[in-house]
Amino acid sequence: MPDEAAMDLDGDSMEEQLKAIQISSFEEDEEEDQDEEVEEDADSNSDDVDDDDGEAEPVTLGFVEKPKNDWSLLRHMFPCKAGGVPAWLDPINLPSGKSSLCDFCQTPLQFLLQVYAPISEKESTFHRTLFVFMCPSMKCILQYKHEQWKCPPEKASRSVKVFRCQLARSNPFYPSVPPRGDGTDNSSGTGAQLCNWCGTWNGDKVCSSCRKARYCSEKHQAMHWRSGHKLVCQQMKTYSESSNSSTVNNRRTSNELEKVASNTLWPEYEIINEDECEFDMEMSGANGYSGSMVSNDRSDETFKALLKHFEADDDKKSWTSFQECISKAPEQVLRYCRSPRAKPVWPISSGQPSQVDTPKCRYCGGPSVFEFQILPQLLYYFGVKDDVDSLDWSTIAVYTCEASCEASLSYKEEFAWIQV
Repeated sequence: MPDEAAMDLDGDSMEEQLKAIQISSFEEDEEEDQDEEVEEDADSNSDDVDDDDGEAEPVTLGFVEKPKNDWSLLRHMFPCKAGGVPAWLDPINLPSGKSSLCDFCQTPLQFLLQVYAPISEKESTFHRTLFVFMCPSMKCILQYKHEQWKCPPEKASRSVKVFRCQLARSNPFYPSVPPRGDGTDNSSGTGAQLCNWCGTWNGDKVCSSCRKARYCSEKHQAMHWRSGHKLVCQQMKTYSESSNSSTVNNRRTSNELEKVASNTLWPEYEIINEDECEFDMEMSGANGYSGSMVSNDRSDETFKALLKHFEADDDKKSWTSFQECISKAPEQVLRYCRSPRAKPVWPISSGQPSQVDTPKCRYCGGPSVFEFQILPQLLYYFGVKDDVDSLDWSTIAVYTCEASCEASLSYKEEFAWIQV
């Protein structure tokens, strides 16, 4: 999620916003070099600033909007998105095995969001995307909340997982020139065959009857069978065995298989970005973010309801500071700031990880740094009910390898800390 200039919030500017996010590394090399020199000077001048000074590091806010077209969230557009299915950066070498499962219930994880965050200083991170998955079971989230305190943290079981994928400018999947962003860009080849139920993970298991439907797990195969594949499967088998089988019927059943069958995926949104400095502390609700979908009344009710759960004085102070920070733009769902000095805005004081609780990179052994946090407002856009057992969190903080190291794996697992 690169830094962006202030954006025009009119609906017609969506395409320009997306292009600005994606192709800055392609077309603005000289300008970025100049900007880096300015930033280095700024960093050197800020060394004496106290670490607790929240204004020392610029923050980019993420907001969700329904996509205005059917191509802007495809993988070759390098999108920032939430819900639906992931737009895998490397479309072939996906995470596999236990990496795709909740460590508690062994169910395939559900896609939450992805952030396109290239690092221009390194050739190997010319393209770079972070993917976040989680188990939708609140029981598993609560188990993870307690498990994450275990030492060493590398061995803790997880129900929230983060994967980092990065590619050089010259790679097997994408051209070295920027996408035009007008709907005429073509996807570069095909990717791995995905699960017909979730559309997320590698479909390395095949239906034993029709031999066409693919699944990432036996659980998703069973769910697809019960939801209607049993009938489709029988039809496909009948068509293939019949000498009078029609091409139209075969095409229809094949098209049905190409669709993601699950009806439990979260709704799909595009994440667009704004610099936090664009939002004045005294900005009224009427003058806030133009893409607002949550009323201020609803936001206030949510904050008041959550505040009742915090009994300790330190937690109340922390929540007050969190609310004050978020109130600049109540509809934000994500806060991004990749810097060695960056810190999350913690809603709960007693649930913060120490340096020991944050694991070192499992691939290079280097330190992990905070990169972004996901806010509970996203649950509202996903339509999650406010029931006792419904999915909920106060914040999810994502930590990544400070060096954004290279490794043989295409998708390198990072670390997420959750407060509930």
